[in-house]
Amino acid sequence: QLQLVESGGGLVQPGGSLTISCEASGFTLDYYSIGWFRQAPGKEREGVTCISASDGSTVYADSVKGRFTIARDNAKNTVYLQMNSLKPDDTAVYYCAADPVGTSGRFSYPCYLLTNPYDYWGQGTQVTVSS
Repeated sequence: QLQLVESGGGLVQPGGSLTISCEASGFTLDYYSIGWFRQAPGKEREGVTCISASDGSTVYADSVKGRFTIARDNAKNTVYLQMNSLKPDDTAVYYCAADPVGTSGRFSYPCYLLTNPYDYWGQGTQVTVSS
């Protein structure tokens, strides 16, 4: 069974840092682009960052550029999101998602911050930024 499990969420003060993880089971992440998305109460799910399968190129939303870093460790079948200089507006449920580019002829494509190409989703982890 293909599964993504996020972990590491929690409460952090403004200006603080947090790293959340996304571990895959039932499949290898080597042939998948991975995205991080977030959804705050009453708002639509938005793309935060993603990393491509082929060359590890990344895309960041303007709102997190320079503060967040995505990284993948294929040996551990895990993708990480390091979040620095956190703001109250970063409070949301964070989801990781996998886009099967390797099995759909799109392995060389860049990743996207749109929900559409991502077939597999984790259950989410809550990140709350508050004093």
